[in-house]
Amino acid sequence: MGKTTTAVNLGASLAASGLRTLIIDLDPQGNASTGVGCHPGNRNHSSYDLMSGRFSLSESAAPTGIENLSLVSSTPDLSSADIDFSSRKDRINLLSNALRQGDSYDYVLIDCPPALGLLTVNALVAANSVLVPLQAEFYALEGLSQLLMTVRKVRQNANPTLRVEGVVMTMYDGRNNLSQQVEADARATLGELVYRSVIPRNVRISEAPSHGLPVTIYDPSSTGSRAYQAMTAEFLSRQKEMCA
Repeated sequence: MGKTTTAVNLGASLAASGLRTLIIDLDPQGNASTGVGCHPGNRNHSSYDLMSGRFSLSESAAPTGIENLSLVSSTPDLSSADIDFSSRKDRINLLSNALRQGDSYDYVLIDCPPALGLLTVNALVAANSVLVPLQAEFYALEGLSQLLMTVRKVRQNANPTLRVEGVVMTMYDGRNNLSQQVEADARATLGELVYRSVIPRNVRISEAPSHGLPVTIYDPSSTGSRAYQAMTAEFLSRQKEMCA
């Protein structure tokens, strides 16, 4: 639980606020697609098709069962993207170019694969900012440092306006000394970049994807749902401060 769960629940919460929101599932595993109720048999035009130029954004994006929330789904074709697109001169700009030609949304959320390969680089080149879910585990800190170095390289070479939106602690257990230590280290190192909102370990968050729903809809009164609602409110508040 981390990046995909955060993308799905942030997307659903933004949509519930009346904001036209799009989730692009760029992970070959397709968990974000499943998390909003799009099962593998219903994935016709995928993010692979969008990047390859076979279909436009308006053709690739499909409504979900959630008002104001659309999805560009994932299919296993994405697993070979690094090889399939390797010979293209514009290979790091495929997603960015596709997004320029499509419908306008208030927010576009891109759920990246866990590896820092071509798909993730495409997402970073296309994005305005990066929101990093950080699991409250020791090894996650090492992964965070690698991601921040990649963001720095992309900013230097391909997307100078890219910024780090923030870091959100996930899978947090306040009774666990390790969770507290990871949070303390993150806040000491990154300061205000770390969100005040923390996403706890919660059984409802784990159950929700099996029902094809974000936890904010599956069980709106649960601890996990309230945490994501608070995180979304903080996200929008930070956006407003940045614009001001």
